[in-house]
Formats: sequence, C-alpha cells, structure tokens
Amino acid sequence: MSRYDDVPTTTFEVTASTGARRLVRHYRRRFPPEPTTSPSTALHTVVPGDRLDLLSAALTGDPLGFWRLCDANAALDPDDLVSAEAVGTQVVVPRPGVPR
Repeated sequence: MSRYDDVPTTTFEVTASTGARRLVRHYRRRFPPEPTTSPSTALHTVVPGDRLDLLSAALTGDPLGFWRLCDANAALDPDDLVSAEAVGTQVVVPRPGVPR
C-alpha cells in the first residue's frame, strides 16, 4: 500500500515558452492523520544506529512503510526520528495496515 493510494489526482494545462501546450497530472495534497488518532501497537526507544527502514521492517513487517512511522509521529523529515539527537526518545509504532 502506498501513502498516495487514496489521494485524488488533478490535471492542469501548461504552456511552454514555445507556445506548446500540455496537460500535467499530479496528486493533490496529502494530509497525514493527526498522530493522536493513529492506533498504535508499541513504543520503540531510539538507540544509536537505528535506521528507519530497518525499524519499519522489524516493527511493522514492511521496510517500505516507514512513512507510517513518520505519520504516527508527525515527522516531516524521516531522519528526525532516528537521528543522533533522537537517541533515547520514543517512536510510536502504528498498527500494521492502518490506513492514513
């Protein structure tokens, strides 16, 4: 599952400096859920050397689902969750399969 599965797309027309026109399709803005509304299964205390993909794999079974950890912890920059400054802090582990 992708974080963009349920995000609608939109299309707009652009004109190049040459006068050529083309349609550009893109995803609309995705609003992550409020962290307090995300059901969680556990808390993980960050230790030196933690990597978000490895945490996601170990704790949720999906190494590519690191964005769920980001959403559950309101992290805009994924590296903030496991940086050297984050050692000793707790990361909320969302329940696997929980939609955004």
